Amino acid sequence: MGTHVIEAGFPVNSDAEFEAVSDIAASTDTTTCGLARVVDKDIEAALDSGVDMVHTFVSTSDVQLADSMHASREEAVERAVRSVERVRDAGVEVMFSPMDATRTDEAFLIEVVEAVSDAGVDWINLPDTCGVATPTRFARMVETVCEHTDARIDVHAHDDFGLASANAMAGFEAGAAQAQVSVNGIGERAGNAAYEEVVMSAESLYGVDTGIDTTRITELARIVEQASDIPVPANKPVVGRNAFSHESGIHAAGVIENADTFEPGVMTPEMVGATREFVLGKHTGTHSVRKRLADIGFDPSDAEVREVTRRVKDHGAEKERIDDSTLEVFARDVGVPHENEREEEVRA
Repeated sequence: MGTHVIEAGFPVNSDAEFEAVSDIAASTDTTTCGLARVVDKDIEAALDSGVDMVHTFVSTSDVQLADSMHASREEAVERAVRSVERVRDAGVEVMFSPMDATRTDEAFLIEVVEAVSDAGVDWINLPDTCGVATPTRFARMVETVCEHTDARIDVHAHDDFGLASANAMAGFEAGAAQAQVSVNGIGERAGNAAYEEVVMSAESLYGVDTGIDTTRITELARIVEQASDIPVPANKPVVGRNAFSHESGIHAAGVIENADTFEPGVMTPEMVGATREFVLGKHTGTHSVRKRLADIGFDPSDAEVREVTRRVKDHGAEKERIDDSTLEVFARDVGVPHENEREEEVRA
């Protein structure tokens, strides 16, 4: 699909994960990346896995330093610099993350950024590890970091408040060159910025040619949904099964006339490999019913459309599913002629 970087895993985690990362690195021309703490064995495992980039990280917020890493600020900076230098000495691209950046003291964050920049880091990733940033605040942090390094900036947003994709876009606006995303937004807790949301926002709202084959986004979402056993909510942006569905009579009538009336316009179902659907239920209007009847071969009069629509609304009010077979029963009960029957009349 043209994805720029695949962070394939955490090689030191287990033999199985090391093998998986190695297999992925050997199987694609796309830049592959391995994750590593600022620990020698992690760095060596990532390098040995054959990835093109090593992403090393250390906690920088006071709460994580004290109660997760059990290390001082000075120790964190020292380990960060040593790890960046080790990867650089191996001739591999290196990314560094000050973990929990959005809860890190700004002066210390700048200190860490400057230290790893002096060590020759290629990328600095700014993680909103606990999902507490707002787009405005996140953008200010990215701008501040940009002022203190020549490294390229990457952002990593979590979705605890539903702001991950917005924060990723705010990062781009503030000077970030890359965002870390996950398909369907899956990840720790409430997940990460969603691949499909960030790509389509960049393409459709910002007019950026990302190089991604967006027509396979829905296909990719279904593959990951099945493999992860994490269902995609029907109302999930871009890839949810209702993302391009219309039930409201006003919406459906407008879309039938011109899809831009009640869809973004700059993002169509075809762009992401999806299809538009007119859902029948208690909010359905005559335009949708007429279209669906025509799609399944019926040619109703205005009065027949109104009667079938009444039955659809009553059925939908009981929260009953209305599929084409149910609609056909309604049509035949009302006496709507089918095109096959008209053909038989003509032949007779």
